[in-house]
Amino acid sequence: MNIKSIMVASLCVGALTTPFAAALAQGAELKIGYVDTQRVFRTAPAAVKAAKDIENEFSARDQNLQKMAKQLQTLQESVEKNALTLSEAERSKKEREFSDLSREFQRKQREFREDLSLRQNEANAAIIEKANKVIKQIAETEKLDLVLQDVVWVSPRLDITDKVVKALSDK
Repeated sequence: MNIKSIMVASLCVGALTTPFAAALAQGAELKIGYVDTQRVFRTAPAAVKAAKDIENEFSARDQNLQKMAKQLQTLQESVEKNALTLSEAERSKKEREFSDLSREFQRKQREFREDLSLRQNEANAAIIEKANKVIKQIAETEKLDLVLQDVVWVSPRLDITDKVVKALSDK
């Protein structure tokens, strides 16, 4: 890190902490809350339901991929087992068949992963949007000055995650 980077970082930290330092200097109590977003994703009913819905939505495609993988394995074992007894033309045909099936499997697997990831991201974005609204409501109700998410450590007395999960459950 060079001097310029350190100075910029110091200015950023100063800009972020100055309003809170001023509040503390005036004797105002700074009220802070914390939300563990990973716990929200694991335990909030909307998040659990979304995960199950996605699993159900993609289970048929996953089963088809598993069948295709078994088919590939069986075909490969057959080619290896009968390599000495097959004619050159038959062996070449089986190898081409295996290669074509392998490419198709890889394509379908890649599409499956991309579609699954996209669907999970969409579901997570909807949950985050709802959670952020709930967090803002709780912060306003409890007159919190600052709500932090995803920090290394926080005192359990600042943790409002259970309130967020409960509020999401009620909606």
